[in-house]
Amino acid sequence: MFLIGQYDSPFVRRVAIALRLYGLAFEHKPWSTFGDAEKIAPYNPLRRVPTLVLDDGEALIESTIILDYLDELVGEGKAMLPRSGAGRRKHLRICALASGLGDKAVSLLYERVLRKEQLALWVERCQAQIADVLGVLEAECVRVTTPYWLGERIGHADIAVACVVRFTREAHPQLFDAARYPALGAHAERCEALAPFQEIVQPLAPPKG
Repeated sequence: MFLIGQYDSPFVRRVAIALRLYGLAFEHKPWSTFGDAEKIAPYNPLRRVPTLVLDDGEALIESTIILDYLDELVGEGKAMLPRSGAGRRKHLRICALASGLGDKAVSLLYERVLRKEQLALWVERCQAQIADVLGVLEAECVRVTTPYWLGERIGHADIAVACVVRFTREAHPQLFDAARYPALGAHAERCEALAPFQEIVQPLAPPKG
């Protein structure tokens, strides 16, 4: 199977890191949604990444769907998300907050690099959403007493948060104050020290307007 998308996307990166942690072999096609949109189109008409193309040609789109498939593939004993119950809901909540943060951070980046005259109302809204989500995640992270967000093993919430924190720091350094978010910063650094995170990384290369 092969994974489409560049690793400077927090969504592509979280999928690639999960694949590596699960020990699943994959080919990487670092296609850009801007420069390589027509290459992506046959697999994903939305021309979005990540897109994971399976051995039989089936194309999975959106990181949540891809990770759900990977969890099913490796089985309950190895999956990085509980199968049911309160633990699953809590895990999914953190993932949803991280994904939403990533969406807003990407939108704000595109607003800056692709629009000659930025729409102030949209910029202010994105900045407020980013700040509020970071604040909630910081408060949640402070209460974590286990090595990883929801236990002794790394999970999708850990990966999602770490990837989006790195992206936000690189894309909008003025919005991530290390002194304001020390727990999040420390969590991200612990994850980034792991081999898959160090292997699967790419400096941010935003599109040019």
